[in-house]
Amino acid sequence: MNWNWHEIEYAHPHLLWLLAVPVILLFWKGRHGRPPALRLPTTMDATVTGRLPHSAIRGFRLLPMLLAMAMGIVALARPRIGKGTMEIEASGIDIILTLDVSGSMQAMDFTLNNQRAMRLEVVKDVVANFLKERPGDKIGMVAFAGRPYLVGPLTMDHAWLNTRLADVKIGMVEDGTAIGSAIASAVDRLSRSEAKSRIAILLTDGVQTAGGVNPETSAEAAKKLGIKIYTIGAGTNGEAPMPQRDVFGTVRLVPTKVEIDEAMLTKVAELTGGKYFRATDTRTLEDIYATINELEKTERKVKHFKSYEELYLWLLIPAISILLVEWLLIHTIWRRLP
Repeated sequence: MNWNWHEIEYAHPHLLWLLAVPVILLFWKGRHGRPPALRLPTTMDATVTGRLPHSAIRGFRLLPMLLAMAMGIVALARPRIGKGTMEIEASGIDIILTLDVSGSMQAMDFTLNNQRAMRLEVVKDVVANFLKERPGDKIGMVAFAGRPYLVGPLTMDHAWLNTRLADVKIGMVEDGTAIGSAIASAVDRLSRSEAKSRIAILLTDGVQTAGGVNPETSAEAAKKLGIKIYTIGAGTNGEAPMPQRDVFGTVRLVPTKVEIDEAMLTKVAELTGGKYFRATDTRTLEDIYATINELEKTERKVKHFKSYEELYLWLLIPAISILLVEWLLIHTIWRRLP
């Protein structure tokens, strides 16, 4: 136990007033359990000579019960020690990260740790770093291919969201690029938020090929709700090396034509007051998220308790033990005493 008494606080301090009950009972017993000032001898005196007076036994038996009662009351008040406080800078912004996980995100035109890597793996790494830079925001995540699906709702628990991000992979839903539906899903999530500022960051490497919702229609809905959308087109211009398995099972990188609907992404961003960015390599992708991070900040200080160390068990267990021992004594040794 590496704590000091002055550090203890109570979750329910008002319950400590109940400590008056065992004190009153003890005082009442003291007032009414005394022997009389004048006592006439009787024949019963001879039968109890050398034995403990019955009233003394009862008085002794009352003490463990009162002690257990007092310890139980303090335990109910939930003594605890704060594990400390931390100050975080909260921006008052809710963010939905919207990530393309269609088949084309397998293209290996980006690098990670100086090694050629799939677009999706690089995006996940950059997004994980972005989360670290936004500790005071509620952030959620939507992934999409042929249709959107929720990776994680708006939350301040970015460690949990990171674990959900790590599980995102290509092929979890049917292939395609449903950009309009993805925007609509992000807007729907943000429409329930009461944050001062609400933004969506949409990353895609293609053109709309699936979904029945027009991206510009979704952007118009976002505009009416005051939701800003930043759009990112990810991938090299012209051709990108795409992994393909031949008939012998060998994976080869085959140059494949890529296309990004930059006009549509620019219009979606401008309609909502956002901005369109183009990432042609890992460095520019990192710079884009860093730029958005700087554009969307209105700092304020917030005090937040990390956690508490609960101490009630240090009282509750001994109290129960005392009552158990008393019960055993009542049914054994004390049962034979007068």
